[in-house]
Amino acid sequence: MTPSFDDFAAEQVTPLLRYATVLTCDPHLAQDVVQEVLLRAQQKWDRIGSVDLPHAYVKRMVTNEYLSWRRRRAAKDVALCMSTLESVTPPVADTTHHYDEREAMLQRIARLPRKQRAAVVLRYYENYDDSEIAQMLGCAEGTVRSHISRALATLRTEHLPEPAGAGLRFGEGLS
Repeated sequence: MTPSFDDFAAEQVTPLLRYATVLTCDPHLAQDVVQEVLLRAQQKWDRIGSVDLPHAYVKRMVTNEYLSWRRRRAAKDVALCMSTLESVTPPVADTTHHYDEREAMLQRIARLPRKQRAAVVLRYYENYDDSEIAQMLGCAEGTVRSHISRALATLRTEHLPEPAGAGLRFGEGLS
């Protein structure tokens, strides 16, 4: 079910303001950008509310609006300090690294041989047990365990380092 625009706006206005404040380095300009975006989002809410991640869509709108304001030379170069960010809202954990990790894992899984990939997907995404996977792949349960073991070994050796900033709280390290 699509959330109402009012529910969406009430839930997302603070994160959007914080994001816009970081982009603009000016809390007043950030409010203007977010207000403009929310007005446009409300007018198109039937379409925006039906996308998979409406908050990501609206966040992209904030980014585009900010870039547009910069082109119109409405933004100033203002040094941003942590007290400015904290006046908008206290720091929150940055959870976006989960999306980066998921994308990296999906790319590594895509490079696995087909049977290993199928076994991993059936086990970890579909929660099938060995006998169900063996039936799906038309092989013995021991072969399923072998496919999964080899796939996991390959995934471990291809493990990429943690994305920069993963685990940091948003706003930490800025000065």
